[in-house]
Amino acid sequence: MPLYEHVFLARQDASAQQVEELTTQITGVIEGLGGKVVKMESWGVRSLTYRMHKNRKAHFVLLNIDGPSAVVAEVERQERINEDVIRYLTVRVDELEEGPSAMMRKADRDRDRDDRGGFRGDREGGFRGDREGGFRGGDREGGGFRGDRGPRRPRDDAAPAPAAATEE
Repeated sequence: MPLYEHVFLARQDASAQQVEELTTQITGVIEGLGGKVVKMESWGVRSLTYRMHKNRKAHFVLLNIDGPSAVVAEVERQERINEDVIRYLTVRVDELEEGPSAMMRKADRDRDRDDRGGFRGDREGGFRGDREGGFRGGDREGGGFRGDRGPRRPRDDAAPAPAAATEE
């Protein structure tokens, strides 16, 4: 049977339980028509790139489906009717991805980073704003932070200006 990856987005104000019930309903439709859900992943509430139907965030759910095309047609019809579903996308694939999807691997990687020490501002030394002389630009005294380079040498007013190219 053909293999499909199906992702749908549910409204942000739907509770996690409502999204779970919606996923169970869709899974029931798939199994009722002779298909099967190989893998189901809930990616949680994520920000949308742009507003869709007045929503800035949505619950993301991935379903890997093994079944005939009639299953996909019925699932998409059901989602078109359901007011909690903002968008959906179904893609036919040659083989289904084993293990967690790229989105879940990214979430695990981000969680590991947070466990190691947070974001750059937590590192020793902090932000650039804690340097002597403040941030780059603005109200710098003495030319700002120059590190080990020392003070600037005074300008030589007697130095000739660079020669400009002239046309003849």
